[in-house]
Amino acid sequence: MKSLLDKVNTKLNAQGGFLKAVAVLVGGTASAQLLAVLVLPIITRLYSPEEFAVFAVYTSIVNILIVVACLRFEIAIPLPKDDENAVSLFLLAILSNVFITTLIVLLIFFFQDSLLNFIQQPQLKSYIWLIPAGVFFAGLYNALQYWSTRKKFFNVIAKTRLTQSASSSIIQVGGGFLGLSTIGLILGHLMKFSVGTISLFITFRADTKYVLRKVTIFKLKENWKKYENFPKYSSIEALANSAAIQLPVIIIAAVAIGPEAGYLMLAMQVMAIPMSLIGGAIGQVYLAHAPQYYSKGQLKQYTVQTIKQITKIALAPLLLIGIIAPFVFPLVFGNAWSNTGHMLLWMTPWFIMQILSSPVSMSLHITGNQKSALILQILGLLIRVGGLLLISIIYSDLAFEYYAVSGFVFYTIYLFVILYVIKEV
Repeated sequence: MKSLLDKVNTKLNAQGGFLKAVAVLVGGTASAQLLAVLVLPIITRLYSPEEFAVFAVYTSIVNILIVVACLRFEIAIPLPKDDENAVSLFLLAILSNVFITTLIVLLIFFFQDSLLNFIQQPQLKSYIWLIPAGVFFAGLYNALQYWSTRKKFFNVIAKTRLTQSASSSIIQVGGGFLGLSTIGLILGHLMKFSVGTISLFITFRADTKYVLRKVTIFKLKENWKKYENFPKYSSIEALANSAAIQLPVIIIAAVAIGPEAGYLMLAMQVMAIPMSLIGGAIGQVYLAHAPQYYSKGQLKQYTVQTIKQITKIALAPLLLIGIIAPFVFPLVFGNAWSNTGHMLLWMTPWFIMQILSSPVSMSLHITGNQKSALILQILGLLIRVGGLLLISIIYSDLAFEYYAVSGFVFYTIYLFVILYVIKEV
């Protein structure tokens, strides 16, 4: 038995501990996702597709704004060699988060009705002030999470994901039983990020107790200048990427008759389980190790090996989910949600290409190719949102099908560009 355990431990510690780190994150995420899976059939029976449709619009807006909340300084936190510069980047991320949140509050205060009319979602008026709160807490969580990624505190990150899932599920189920309508779903989403920050902040505070004192205004300016490509290029790139994914949900909610956005929301939630379970975990481990491989001139080999690992782990589960979804969804989530299974089948090729490309997409930033990443995401925005708007005008009944196919096309292009770029380093 001891010999077997030694072999397993040796295997997990191979490749600089890559598999072990992935196993820790996957274990924590799996527990969180298992809870989400068990609760989701209850939630779909407590809330209607119409209530999910409003929730889908809210989360789409928040998800678009989250990616620029910290002006992308958070993803630079793992890159410096010394902690003093990394803490400076963390503080820049927090200051940016406060600035962006304040800007959102001012926009809502002065232009609330105009914004709601523009997206054709007057039913969101009761919940619009929860948007800046969601953006702020998500930005704070992301900054803390990237610090933990830098320090390779994967066990802490894994625990926060379980806490997030539990708190969100409790609020949403409780809200459903109390008849809180859409607000129950939104409060659960808000609680998810706010609760997740607590343990990460405690770890950060203990880890940076003495380093924080060394950070000066001069150091902040120095790191802003050194990493200025992140707010200049990466922020726009991330915004374009997020908008390409989330704006179609808002467009479909505006042009579709009935709760189609609610069906789409559930489909994306279900597929987010393997995406975050596998892709999210591997992506964080990749980012933690990739800078060292890049400095040694081995980023190409490391990236290709990571893509191979993803293929082995993720391809079969995603295909299985897509194939059985039309038959299983009515049984699991209720007959009112049968359309979601057919949507998920259409979306499966898109998610396969996304899970292959997204975890290694940070290679473009590590190699200093932020401009290439920006061009890619603008192209994706044109393909996915521009094309969808055109289809919605010509023949709105095909809006969802175009959205699904355009996702596959974009992530296929994305993966080929990544492989081309790392070939040159």
